[in-house]
Amino acid sequence: MTTTMTEQTFRQEKDSLGFRDVPAKAYYGVQALRGSENFPISGVKPGQAYPEAIRAYGWIKKAAAKANGELGLIPQEFSSAIMKACDEMIAEKFNDEFIVDVYQGGTGTSNHMNANEVLGNRATEILGGKLGEYKVNPNDHVNYGQSTNDVTPTLMRLTFLSMHGPVMESLGIFENALRQKSVEFKDLLIPGRTHMQDAVPLTLGQQFGAYADAIKDAMDNIDHASKRLYSIGLGASALGTGLNTHAKYRDLVTKYLAEYSGFPLKKHNNYFQATSSFGHFSDYSAALRSAGIELEKIAHDLRLYSMGPKTGIGEINLPTKQPGSSIMPGKVNPVYPEFMSQLAYILQGNDTTIALACQNGQLQLNVMMPTILLKMTESQRIMASSFKLFATECINDITANEAIAKDRMDNSCVLLTALNPHIGYSAASDVAKKVLTDGLTVRDAVKTMGLKDYDGNLLDDARLDIILSVEAMTAPPKA
Repeated sequence: MTTTMTEQTFRQEKDSLGFRDVPAKAYYGVQALRGSENFPISGVKPGQAYPEAIRAYGWIKKAAAKANGELGLIPQEFSSAIMKACDEMIAEKFNDEFIVDVYQGGTGTSNHMNANEVLGNRATEILGGKLGEYKVNPNDHVNYGQSTNDVTPTLMRLTFLSMHGPVMESLGIFENALRQKSVEFKDLLIPGRTHMQDAVPLTLGQQFGAYADAIKDAMDNIDHASKRLYSIGLGASALGTGLNTHAKYRDLVTKYLAEYSGFPLKKHNNYFQATSSFGHFSDYSAALRSAGIELEKIAHDLRLYSMGPKTGIGEINLPTKQPGSSIMPGKVNPVYPEFMSQLAYILQGNDTTIALACQNGQLQLNVMMPTILLKMTESQRIMASSFKLFATECINDITANEAIAKDRMDNSCVLLTALNPHIGYSAASDVAKKVLTDGLTVRDAVKTMGLKDYDGNLLDDARLDIILSVEAMTAPPKA
């Protein structure tokens, strides 16, 4: 049915609130239209923010149509048409038809009905009908035996799993880049610092090895958290009871959804938990946050190690990527560590938002799903692109300022702790005073003072070479 004034442009649709004009060529319908009008917030649509979620709608609705058709709950021709429409949704044909802003209330019902309307219209079209005719009804056929309350949590799990692989790949590239630097710098001594003050020596390779292992631990945590996302509650219906579903529906829909998505999905142990408790989502987000915390530490350290370079620490060189100032010639800024620090804050901020959203479900439902979906996918997307970018554009091209590192080692007191077992704390303190007052290196101060070790051996160059070797100062004695 169309209106007189807009006969060539619009069609008229009806929902429980009344009639509305819908663009004639739109696959979405009246409920999606109302949702888009109710939330004119950011202008960002699902197809831009999380196209993976739209693909997940296609998987879920295809699995449901297959199961319901097989069980005789919807006509077989409707089941086949819906499945064909779902294949097109999976292929991203309808991404622009999702029109509701990513910031929305209502548990994601607007997005869900947007999907149901698109599939109902396209299935109707496949069967020879017209858009808006809904021979295949969005509620009665596409959504048979389903609810936003079980579809959306399942969609979120599928979406996060879809984006998990690229996150892990990016982190793996970053971890490998750090690991390679740990090998490259394995013999380069630098002053270790605690409380931002000179402490004892370590190698630059040991520091990069610590970074690499920290990222590896973060990856293990993320991967472990992802495994809990395989348990789905599709078939819970509105609350977990499975109201309006067939006795065999849960088994079939889980089987087909695993087949279509490619993930090893299984039925949730407790369907009431699946609709009301989002601890699995907060766990996964917290694991992403932990990677951000490790990233922040690494990014800050790289800025410190490269600072100056003439008036700061300057023990490493970051790759030159762009001029650093509009007024100071020759200045180059550590743009990649700066960017990654900001990314780390975003990950931590998103996790705080997700944690608040997960804990604020009431009674049998958590209505904060749109925010959880938006913030988690934002974290995953920027992680998937940025960590590997940091590796390829920055970490891989870091070089060491060996001359500066050697000068720092020779002209500081960081070597003195290594002398303690040989000359004692008191004598080592006297050496420190000599270094600081006379401007000598530790080695020259020891020789000038004519010190001997506890065994009466003169601490000459040969003896000092052994005591102050990389192996002696940066690892425990071999058993």
